[in-house]
Amino acid sequence: MDQGPGGAAGLGSQRHLFELPEDVAWINCAQHSPALKSVSDAGTAGLARKRQPWTIGPAQHHEDPDRLRTLFARLIGAQARDIAIVPSVGYGISLAAGNLALPPGRRALVLAEQFPSNLYPWRDLAARDGGALATVARPADGDWTAAVLAELDERVAILALPNYHWLDGGALDLPRLAAAARDVGAALVLDLTQSLGAVPFDLAAVRPDFLIAGTYKWLLGPYSFALLYAAPARQAGRPLEQGWNSRAGSERRSRLIDYTDRLYDDARRYDMGEAANYIAVPMAIAGLEQILAWQPARIAAGIAPLVEALAAGAEALGLKATPAAHRAPHFLGLRADRPLRPDLLDRLKDEKIYISQRGDSLRVSPHLYNDRAEIDRLLESLGRLL
Repeated sequence: MDQGPGGAAGLGSQRHLFELPEDVAWINCAQHSPALKSVSDAGTAGLARKRQPWTIGPAQHHEDPDRLRTLFARLIGAQARDIAIVPSVGYGISLAAGNLALPPGRRALVLAEQFPSNLYPWRDLAARDGGALATVARPADGDWTAAVLAELDERVAILALPNYHWLDGGALDLPRLAAAARDVGAALVLDLTQSLGAVPFDLAAVRPDFLIAGTYKWLLGPYSFALLYAAPARQAGRPLEQGWNSRAGSERRSRLIDYTDRLYDDARRYDMGEAANYIAVPMAIAGLEQILAWQPARIAAGIAPLVEALAAGAEALGLKATPAAHRAPHFLGLRADRPLRPDLLDRLKDEKIYISQRGDSLRVSPHLYNDRAEIDRLLESLGRLL
């Protein structure tokens, strides 16, 4: 087997576990993962419960959400009580912003071209509190970590980052940046949608204040669903919603009219309304079960050779890849010195090859359902179409 990040043995092809036609090269997990058969089956079973609502009971309302929290906590090295169920990254970042301050003279620091869900809430918070939003310029050498460190000083109250830049996979050394943030007293808020599930994450080494990840990409789960980690010191904050299910004692559904202002004393207080979604929760569980069975280090080791082959082949075509020392092991951005033809993605789709364009970058994001032949197929098509 291939040896990948950390020396882990990479997994072989797992395409048989997904519902993918043989002639489709979906090299686009950073946009959407295809459904694992187990995830699809879990969703179908949830839909069946809606047809027969008398089958919806305590397992769906309490046991499944608790299992989901436990699995996500295992993935990142947390406790189940640290995990909230939310509908999106934008919701989770907004919740974090609602529990942090950005007074005059202080900054929230983000990356240039950062994903909007991890920018707009900070812009809004700056307008509300009188602080400022500052942007780290894209580094010419690809070293985002050094670029962030150069801007991180006592003026920064909030450092809001991904693990890898969503446009091209540019990497950030989160343990190093987290330590620097603590040194200047900055809160750390992470959007790990483009990394959790595909690469290992060490919560103890990073210790963020809040961490959010959407489930529909590398977590192999449903759309319109996300999971949030709140550090223990951040579990006494204000939720975005004033719903019933974030209240202590809400599991006693027959006594919901015993109104209370007391919220759960852990991250469950941040749950969205209807967090016990009996379709999405089982789908998210099935995705996490498979990821934990594979193990993120082995997933990354399985994908990394495809990314390396892609980078080498693309450079031979005159495309510039994110520098090897500063890129993700699981996806890659490719840039050209000349404008890309406007119909490039459509022409690739005609050949049943699917990638994304984000900004001026072609983003290619394989998973364990892809193989080297599909990478070669993409490179051959790019050679003809560029």
